[in-house]
Amino acid sequence: MSDELRDRLRAVDPAASLPPADPTGVARLLEDVMSTELTTENRATGTRGRGPLTWLVAAAAVLIIAGTGVFAVLGHDDDPAAPPTAERTLTVTQLNAPSAAAYAAKCMVPNADVIGQQSVAFEGTVTTVADGMVTLSVDHWYAGGSTDLVRIQAPPADLQQLIGAVSFEQGGRYLVSATDDRVTVCGMSAPYSSDLAALYQQAFPG
Repeated sequence: MSDELRDRLRAVDPAASLPPADPTGVARLLEDVMSTELTTENRATGTRGRGPLTWLVAAAAVLIIAGTGVFAVLGHDDDPAAPPTAERTLTVTQLNAPSAAAYAAKCMVPNADVIGQQSVAFEGTVTTVADGMVTLSVDHWYAGGSTDLVRIQAPPADLQQLIGAVSFEQGGRYLVSATDDRVTVCGMSAPYSSDLAALYQQAFPG
């Protein structure tokens, strides 16, 4: 319940300005009225024959009923048994840019045997590219992980030209593999294509 609705209910509470009633006294007054038998005279006069005490008890009963209703409405959202809500924390795998020294030799054509030797492999979509870091939301894990996201140190432009390091772009879909936390190059990590996806499926049939 909103604070505004709570304030409105308290504003129309008929007992808001009265001091708390003595529960024992109210109960005794109610009992006295209920146990008093109507005479012929007061049956004939109806409400005209009722004294101030009768009206006081009736008013007290109304206030008690109204207060109970307000408490039931105001206290409904404060149930201590209600389970708390919590947001799930996204898990992240961290990978690094490839090393030029590791690929000094001429690149080989991507194949399932080489891709299958990598310890990490997944398909993902780039969600952010900022401050030299690329974040991908994982669409499918082939090997080596189970996190929601992967963050990769973006390869510098010279490695992209020299050894075919992948160039990540916002919103792009990629197939990525890595070993020792370093992303593979030579086209083994690259924008998604059906041919490359077939190699990943062949490399990781499970």
